Amino acid sequence: MIMYSIVPLDDIIEGIENNEPSQEIELDGVIMQVQPMNSYQARIVRLISPNPQDYLNPAYSPGQTIYFHPHIET
Repeated sequence: MIMYSIVPLDDIIEGIENNEPSQEIELDGVIMQVQPMNSYQARIVRLISPNPQDYLNPAYSPGQTIYFHPHIET
């Protein structure tokens, strides 16, 4: 991959090896990647959805905090 940018390479690759745990969840029919903050809270990292309307919803913007109830299958 070739990338042309006026931004220094060190600034671009800073934090690329971020090892914070993330997981994929489905909330209201929208699949998203989140970083858990505690048992019932998570921060949205990115959306994984084929529906363009999901990306226009400000509630699903990356960085937003969501609240959910974990579902444990037995």
